[in-house]
Amino acid sequence: MEAFEIITSVLGSLSGLSTADWAFEQQVMPHINAVTNHMQSQYSALGTTKIEDGAYTLGNVFYRHGRYKQAMELYERALTGREKVLGVDHPDTLTAVNEMATVFGSQGQYEKALRLYERALAGREKALGVDHPDTLTTVNNMAMVFDSQGQYEKALGLYERALAGREKALGVDHPDTLATVNNMAMVFDSQGQYEKALGLYERALAGWEKALGVDHPDTLTTINNIAIVFDRQGQDEKVLGLYERVLAGREKALGVDHPDTLTTVYGVALVFDRQGQYEKALGLYERALAGREKALGIDHPHTQSTLHSLVNLHQRTGQTEQVQSLQARLHAPKSPRN
Repeated sequence: MEAFEIITSVLGSLSGLSTADWAFEQQVMPHINAVTNHMQSQYSALGTTKIEDGAYTLGNVFYRHGRYKQAMELYERALTGREKVLGVDHPDTLTAVNEMATVFGSQGQYEKALRLYERALAGREKALGVDHPDTLTTVNNMAMVFDSQGQYEKALGLYERALAGREKALGVDHPDTLATVNNMAMVFDSQGQYEKALGLYERALAGWEKALGVDHPDTLTTINNIAIVFDRQGQDEKVLGLYERVLAGREKALGVDHPDTLTTVYGVALVFDRQGQYEKALGLYERALAGREKALGIDHPHTQSTLHSLVNLHQRTGQTEQVQSLQARLHAPKSPRN
């Protein structure tokens, strides 16, 4: 119990925002795994506030490192305990609800995510107010789901609310404000409004680099998104240069199998594929597919996009046998985005 309390206390004191925090979490990950396994096997019957809060803290760490299954298990435990001890509408309970929704969104389970976000939003608006930073976090996160579903107008409406509220409550350069700026840019990118997207990405990037550093995962996410815009515009040389920077940074900061790292691997594969460098593209597609299937599951939209791209590549190169094998795992084809 003492080791559990020490580990979760130290992790809970971290913001999770700085590169140093990420590096520290990776360094102590064997200890995090050990105390998590011990908690689940030895403390399953205990329902103390320390245990549930510790489970929530561990869930945050696993989520940041792309381990969604473990994060969900810990958030579920925290939610069950908080509902019992604090009540279903307590702000801490709603925080666990919000984080579970975030995991479902990352797993591509958008309807489940929206149901939980709606619960969190209604509860937070009532308990905290419509302009509270926690309320605005849920507004921002709901917009991300609508964006993923292609409901861009709904997404923009929510992002505009979140951005106005965050700029007022937190300031224009706060990391949460910059996250909404970055997310709005993604919608404009999807709509083909590339100049608007680049303008917002540049604002987010300047803020990230100043607040968090040039190698922080959030900084790298915006650079990756800028590369996607250049990719859509056919600026291959700019794209590959940015992707190489992002890939090296993400492999170092997050690991080679993190979902964000695999997003960049997939992006590089798309460029090589379009250039006709099929061998390079093939190796990267296969790496992205294996990693995404393991981390996200075969039914996740990102995994399916990778399968679809790999099928198209084999069709163009006349690899009929590989096509048939992959098509058996493929759902309705979608245009690759991530």
